[in-house]
Amino acid sequence: MPFVFCHDAVNIGPYQLRNNVFVAPMAGVTDRPFRQLCKQLGAGYAVSEMAASDPRLWATEKTSRRINHDGEMAPRAVQIAGADPAMLARCAAFNVERGAQIIDINMGCPVKKVCNSWCGSALLQHEPLVAQILAAVVAAVDVPVTLKFRTGWDRAHKNALQIARIAEDQGIAMLTLHGRTRADGYSGAAEYDTIAAVKAAVGIPVVANGDIDSPEKAKFVLQVTGADAIMIGRAAQGRPWIFREIVHYLDTGLHLPPPTIAEVRALMQEHLRAHYAFYGDYLGVRTARKHIGWYVRDLQGGELFRQRMNGLEECEAQLAAVDSFFEMQMLYGERLQYTSTPEVLAA
Repeated sequence: MPFVFCHDAVNIGPYQLRNNVFVAPMAGVTDRPFRQLCKQLGAGYAVSEMAASDPRLWATEKTSRRINHDGEMAPRAVQIAGADPAMLARCAAFNVERGAQIIDINMGCPVKKVCNSWCGSALLQHEPLVAQILAAVVAAVDVPVTLKFRTGWDRAHKNALQIARIAEDQGIAMLTLHGRTRADGYSGAAEYDTIAAVKAAVGIPVVANGDIDSPEKAKFVLQVTGADAIMIGRAAQGRPWIFREIVHYLDTGLHLPPPTIAEVRALMQEHLRAHYAFYGDYLGVRTARKHIGWYVRDLQGGELFRQRMNGLEECEAQLAAVDSFFEMQMLYGERLQYTSTPEVLAA
């Protein structure tokens, strides 16, 4: 008898999500083309890359792209970052005017450049300021506001429970907790006990994030934390079909076979053409390189191909090279054949 994971639908305010397997916001990765692809391949929800709250940056090409969700599957969520309550409130209202249906506040980013500006996870050191920011943003918009955060500043200063209670008191609609402190960065193992404690302490939906890289790990994290949903980050890089694999496993207890090479070849063409259209040819061909590198890593000949592909500077040449690479992969069989397991790669 296969294992069947029974779960209730996750709601963010008025929005009922189609499943509880989400895409994490990742700077430089989860742009609109990638979010749309992940949703197409089974993700129940996606949040934009982090957008700065400073109004001087709103008109820049970089920020404009980050908050561009034209034609994207609803609900459209924009993540904002900053340290000034009034500025964040204005930023939230600005994005809602432009079509954002959910506002997510970043208090989880561990990058030094962000933390040195007292943004991201640096805010976890200042609980009164956290309360002021959340209250200001919730009051400024008529859409749900969510919060993504970490377990604390460092192992000696873990305050996820306090932050979660503050968030619930201020009207936050959903919490996403990455099971590491800011000091941990992305090293070590995620601490799921803290996520479980937060879930037990609040009455709003809680999403577990950190080290979820396989269907089995997804099931384990949901069971051990009691979380309402899980969020996938690095494991989706070059493997956007992980969402349908996890959803299928949670629903049936059975594994989907790896995608066929023909399907991946078609997905790559679709992804790259959408990417070029979004960024333009010059920037598109350069920013696509990292995505291509993730797709081909640990496939036969992948590293040599990546090195050669990085020298190409025309979109059509890049498309043709990728198409040829996946045609060659068909020599090894109908489906993707990794030289090591994707689970190890993404950990």
